[in-house]
Amino acid sequence: MKHYILYAALFFMTFTFGCDNSDDDFDNKAYVSSSSKISELLVKAGVNDVEKSIQAAIAKPNNQDILVKYRVDQALVETYNMAYYDNAVMLPAENYSFPESTVTITSGNVLSKELKVLFKDLSQLDREIVYVLPITMDSEDIDVLKSDKTMYYVIKGAALINVVADIEENYLTVNWTKPDVCNNLSQLTMEALVRVRNFDRMISTVMGIEGQFLIRLGDAGFPSNQIQIATNSGNFPDGDSNKGLPTNEWVHIALTYDSSTGAMAVYVNGNKQSETIKSLGNINLGQGGTSGFCIGRSYADERYLAGEISECRIWNVVRTAEEIASNPYYVDPASEGLVAYWKFDDESALSVEDHTGNGNNAVANSTLRWTPVTLPVPGE
Repeated sequence: MKHYILYAALFFMTFTFGCDNSDDDFDNKAYVSSSSKISELLVKAGVNDVEKSIQAAIAKPNNQDILVKYRVDQALVETYNMAYYDNAVMLPAENYSFPESTVTITSGNVLSKELKVLFKDLSQLDREIVYVLPITMDSEDIDVLKSDKTMYYVIKGAALINVVADIEENYLTVNWTKPDVCNNLSQLTMEALVRVRNFDRMISTVMGIEGQFLIRLGDAGFPSNQIQIATNSGNFPDGDSNKGLPTNEWVHIALTYDSSTGAMAVYVNGNKQSETIKSLGNINLGQGGTSGFCIGRSYADERYLAGEISECRIWNVVRTAEEIASNPYYVDPASEGLVAYWKFDDESALSVEDHTGNGNNAVANSTLRWTPVTLPVPGE
């Protein structure tokens, strides 16, 4: 897993370094306006640049302007390490910029304007190293609260997947702004990463179009936990109790199809599970509505997937077994042949972004539930 692209993170949590009673009196003092003094923002794969802000505040309005000066203080890296028993190093100068370093809290106000802190080329950092950027404040016009004068921006390797969608009793349709990219496909690969908690219904749906081209689990007289490809020319493969998926485990599912030969294959966790020949012609997936392409629905709402889903992809090429096995958690959104990519990491109420830039976003039938995860574990 160490060959995966760096993720970087910047977290906001409560951070107090041993203040004494003299610092907690009732005098008006300046401080960093934030409920926490550590900043972490998960930077997803392929995202190099992140913008944050820092703001000064005072407890009560002053009758004169107050000038506050910020500075990057490398000496505070050791303070951070001692407080958190960490081994962080200073973020290299080429990976950040702080364009403005002074700000004014104007007379009668308690907040300054926000200043920008820019982080650059984060994906070039070593994901095995923890980096920190301490920015602290001083003022000649007012005392500064010692315990709240510094913001620590912490950058470290993170999991490739940090949140997934729970789609039990839910489903998504696609708002096809560019349906042509998923229509008339002579070659096709479909992928999804799922964790199913139960197979209590006869059919559970992954994605596709009912009666035409669909990845589902189960059928009448067929194991409810086995992958079945339902097409307009019959279903595949035959039932086999040895091919059932486990519950409460992450499983990567892939389907490939080549219309020129009819070759169709199902992969589970990168291993070919089933194969056949089917003459289906070119495939059209860019169809909207509940009778079109859905994630987590086919024929009826009760055929939902009782679990979580991530990394749904459609390609206009046949991916090799090696490519499928090597990239369960992430692919570059600009990868050749990738025509739809729903990562399911949005944490929004209803919408899931298509990361290819084609704008074919997925829309949930009801409010999505989001589950924090760590896939894969950093360093593995």
